[in-house]
Amino acid sequence: MNIGLVAHDAKKKLMQNFCIAYRGILSKHDIYATGTTGRLVEEVTDLTIHKYLSGHLGGTQQLGAQIEHNEIDLVIFLRDAVTQKSHEPDVNSIVRLCDAHNIPLATNLATAELLIISLDRGDLDWREMYK
Repeated sequence: MNIGLVAHDAKKKLMQNFCIAYRGILSKHDIYATGTTGRLVEEVTDLTIHKYLSGHLGGTQQLGAQIEHNEIDLVIFLRDAVTQKSHEPDVNSIVRLCDAHNIPLATNLATAELLIISLDRGDLDWREMYK
Protein backbone atom coordinates (compact mmCIF):
# COMPACT_ATOMS: atom_id res chain seq x y z
CA MET A 1 0.00 0.00 0.00
CA ASN A 2 1.01 3.63 -0.48
CA ILE A 3 1.36 5.68 2.69
CA GLY A 4 1.65 9.48 2.71
CA LEU A 5 3.57 11.21 5.51
CA VAL A 6 3.48 14.91 6.37
CA ALA A 7 4.47 16.67 9.60
CA HIS A 8 4.44 20.28 10.69
CA ASP A 9 7.82 21.52 11.95
CA ALA A 10 6.90 21.06 15.62
CA LYS A 11 5.89 17.42 14.92
CA LYS A 12 8.81 16.25 12.76
CA LYS A 13 10.66 14.64 15.68
CA LEU A 14 7.45 12.86 16.67
CA MET A 15 7.11 11.59 13.07
CA GLN A 16 10.69 10.30 13.20
CA ASN A 17 10.01 8.46 16.46
CA PHE A 18 6.74 7.06 15.10
CA CYS A 19 8.52 5.73 12.01
CA ILE A 20 11.32 4.23 14.11
CA ALA A 21 8.75 2.45 16.28
CA TYR A 22 6.78 1.12 13.30
CA ARG A 23 9.67 0.63 10.87
CA GLY A 24 8.88 -3.07 10.50
CA ILE A 25 5.36 -2.35 9.29
CA LEU A 26 6.30 0.66 7.17
CA SER A 27 9.06 -1.28 5.40
CA LYS A 28 6.41 -3.51 3.79
CA HIS A 29 4.80 -0.54 2.02
CA ASP A 30 5.65 2.36 -0.27
CA ILE A 31 6.14 5.58 1.66
CA TYR A 32 5.62 9.05 0.17
CA ALA A 33 6.47 12.19 2.13
CA THR A 34 6.95 15.89 1.79
CA GLY A 35 10.63 16.75 1.32
CA THR A 36 11.91 17.64 4.77
CA THR A 37 9.75 15.10 6.58
CA GLY A 38 10.85 12.39 4.15
CA ARG A 39 14.53 13.24 4.51
CA LEU A 40 14.35 13.25 8.32
CA VAL A 41 12.49 9.93 8.45
CA GLU A 42 14.87 8.37 5.94
CA GLU A 43 17.89 9.44 8.02
CA VAL A 44 16.73 7.67 11.18
CA THR A 45 15.01 4.60 9.71
CA ASP A 46 16.88 3.70 6.50
CA LEU A 47 13.46 3.30 4.88
CA THR A 48 13.19 4.21 1.21
CA ILE A 49 11.00 7.29 1.02
CA HIS A 50 9.61 8.76 -2.20
CA LYS A 51 10.10 12.44 -1.45
CA TYR A 52 8.03 15.30 -2.83
CA LEU A 53 9.09 18.92 -2.64
CA SER A 54 9.00 20.51 0.80
CA GLY A 55 5.42 21.15 1.88
CA HIS A 56 5.56 24.92 1.47
CA LEU A 57 7.19 24.55 -1.96
CA GLY A 58 4.43 22.36 -3.38
CA GLY A 59 4.91 18.99 -1.71
CA THR A 60 1.46 19.13 -0.14
CA GLN A 61 -0.04 19.73 -3.58
CA GLN A 62 1.94 16.80 -4.99
CA LEU A 63 0.51 14.54 -2.27
CA GLY A 64 -2.93 15.97 -2.98
CA ALA A 65 -2.60 15.08 -6.66
CA GLN A 66 -1.78 11.48 -5.76
CA ILE A 67 -4.78 11.35 -3.43
CA GLU A 68 -7.01 12.69 -6.22
CA HIS A 69 -5.76 9.93 -8.53
CA ASN A 70 -6.42 7.26 -5.86
CA GLU A 71 -2.70 6.49 -5.58
CA ILE A 72 -2.44 6.94 -1.79
CA ASP A 73 -4.07 4.46 0.59
CA LEU A 74 -3.36 6.05 3.97
CA VAL A 75 -2.17 9.48 5.14
CA ILE A 76 -0.47 10.36 8.40
CA PHE A 77 -0.33 14.15 8.80
CA LEU A 78 1.02 14.99 12.24
CA ARG A 79 -0.04 18.58 12.63
CA ASP A 80 0.64 21.24 15.20
CA ALA A 81 -2.87 22.44 15.97
CA VAL A 82 -1.59 25.04 18.43
CA THR A 83 1.13 27.02 16.63
CA GLN A 84 0.79 26.42 12.91
CA LYS A 85 2.89 28.83 10.89
CA SER A 86 1.80 30.33 7.60
CA HIS A 87 4.63 28.69 5.61
CA GLU A 88 3.80 25.19 6.83
CA PRO A 89 1.58 22.85 4.80
CA ASP A 90 -2.14 23.52 4.92
CA VAL A 91 -3.81 20.58 6.62
CA ASN A 92 -7.25 21.58 5.39
CA SER A 93 -6.53 20.71 1.76
CA ILE A 94 -5.26 17.24 2.69
CA VAL A 95 -8.18 16.61 5.06
CA ARG A 96 -10.67 17.70 2.40
CA LEU A 97 -9.10 15.46 -0.26
CA CYS A 98 -8.92 12.45 2.07
CA ASP A 99 -12.58 12.93 2.96
CA ALA A 100 -13.60 13.34 -0.69
CA HIS A 101 -11.67 10.24 -1.82
CA ASN A 102 -12.30 8.01 1.21
CA ILE A 103 -8.64 7.84 2.30
CA PRO A 104 -7.95 6.95 5.95
CA LEU A 105 -6.25 9.95 7.62
CA ALA A 106 -4.52 10.40 10.98
CA THR A 107 -3.74 13.90 12.23
CA ASN A 108 -2.38 12.87 15.63
CA LEU A 109 -0.22 10.14 17.12
CA ALA A 110 -3.07 8.14 18.68
CA THR A 111 -4.92 7.79 15.38
CA ALA A 112 -1.69 7.15 13.48
CA GLU A 113 -0.92 4.20 15.75
CA LEU A 114 -4.43 2.79 15.31
CA LEU A 115 -4.19 3.04 11.53
CA ILE A 116 -0.70 1.54 11.26
CA ILE A 117 -1.65 -1.42 13.46
CA SER A 118 -4.86 -1.87 11.44
CA LEU A 119 -2.78 -1.80 8.26
CA ASP A 120 -0.53 -4.55 9.61
CA ARG A 121 -3.55 -6.69 10.60
CA GLY A 122 -4.99 -6.39 7.10
CA ASP A 123 -7.93 -4.22 8.11
CA LEU A 124 -7.19 -1.80 5.26
CA ASP A 125 -7.06 -4.44 2.52
CA TRP A 126 -10.39 -3.06 1.27
CA ARG A 127 -8.32 -0.25 -0.29
CA GLU A 128 -6.99 -2.74 -2.87
CA MET A 129 -10.54 -3.51 -4.01
CA TYR A 130 -11.44 0.19 -3.96
CA LYS A 131 -8.80 1.01 -6.59
